[in-house]
Amino acid sequence: MFSNRKQSQGFTLIEILLVVAAIAILASIVIIAINPTKQLGDTRNATRRIDAKTILDATYQYSLDNNGALPGPGTIPTGNCTSTAGNEICRTGAACAGGIDLGALTTNEKYITAFPVDPSSNNATGTGYKISKTANNRVSVCAPLAEQGVSIYFTR
Repeated sequence: MFSNRKQSQGFTLIEILLVVAAIAILASIVIIAINPTKQLGDTRNATRRIDAKTILDATYQYSLDNNGALPGPGTIPTGNCTSTAGNEICRTGAACAGGIDLGALTTNEKYITAFPVDPSSNNATGTGYKISKTANNRVSVCAPLAEQGVSIYFTR
């Protein structure tokens, strides 16, 4: 009637190791499929698109309110947005050396509260965004630090 057989009450070490190995393989496949580096780059590029468009819209609104005059004590250089020298937009409240001071846009927070800064910018006084105008006075704002070969460029 009674058996002397000992009943197994748990998992063996081999079974546990097999389950852990299967979970590790599945996790690595999911991480490769998600590609977090690309996802983070796409997120930073989306931020750059929004920021560049915000700066361009504020500049355009300032121009409408001031009979076509562009903001800044100096002039916005004419040329290609990404390759024109000295056309990086200065940070709000930063000493503007060699960049474009568009501080008129942030005065009394009328057009923009503060200039957005590119997620990859390491310039203490610049935003990482550039501004220029064409020969026909169309204003362009670009994000030259865009990742993954993406070109972020808005003109109005």
